[in-house]
Amino acid sequence: MNKKILKIIVNAIPVIVMIGLIPVIRNDYLLALADIAIIFVSFFIKRESKDLLFFIFGFFIMLVSETFFVRTGVETFNRHTLFSIMPIWLPVLWGYGFVAIKRSIVILNTKDATSGDL
Repeated sequence: MNKKILKIIVNAIPVIVMIGLIPVIRNDYLLALADIAIIFVSFFIKRESKDLLFFIFGFFIMLVSETFFVRTGVETFNRHTLFSIMPIWLPVLWGYGFVAIKRSIVILNTKDATSGDL
């Protein structure tokens, strides 16, 4: 189980880095480019089956969801570079978040031959 936890943490590193860059890169467009670069490198290092599909799905479903949340007053953002609603980097971050979640589920569902974990 420890190997699975380590693999999940490694798969979450791009998301952690992208979140960490939010207060550092104040320009939303540059931050979106940095996030896209991180995602590109992450996919270059390791791309699993249907990663791109999960990224695109996460991008669009969270774009719609966040728009709905803002329009109903549930959420507000101080940065409004995408459709004057939310930061442009947010759906990019969410898209890769879906990839990291999918990879984590695959890791958790993989049987570990040494310990009998599922």
